[in-house]
Amino acid sequence: MAELALTYRGMVYPWHCDHIGHMNVMWYASMFDQATWHLLHLTGLSPAHFRQHDRGMAAVQQSVTYKRELRAGDLVAIRSGVLEIKEKTIRFHHEMRNDETGDVAATAVMTGVYLDVRTRKSCPFPATVVKRGRELIVPNVPEA
Repeated sequence: MAELALTYRGMVYPWHCDHIGHMNVMWYASMFDQATWHLLHLTGLSPAHFRQHDRGMAAVQQSVTYKRELRAGDLVAIRSGVLEIKEKTIRFHHEMRNDETGDVAATAVMTGVYLDVRTRKSCPFPATVVKRGRELIVPNVPEA
């Protein structure tokens, strides 16, 4: 079993904030998406892999829980881990924290499907990806 891996670091800029002064939900989604690509890379699903094999990922489910506000100037860190990997799908967890205070700002649980970009149909992960994904499974992570 693994610990959550650092998959994103950034900062909340003023243009990320909405009319009530906190980071708008669209930016949480953007940061979680960037973290996702880094987590997938840890399983062996790199940009080069996707290009060389005509493969891609499709998001099919996501659940986000907002716990604390983030404001302009806050530093953000996301740590991620795999919850489950099956033949064609991967379910994973992200935890976004205010890097200065350590407070959890939001969590997300997402499911992605591996697909053939030419046929637009799901296909099995390579065995090496399944193996690496299982090595990244994190124990006792609460659902979002």
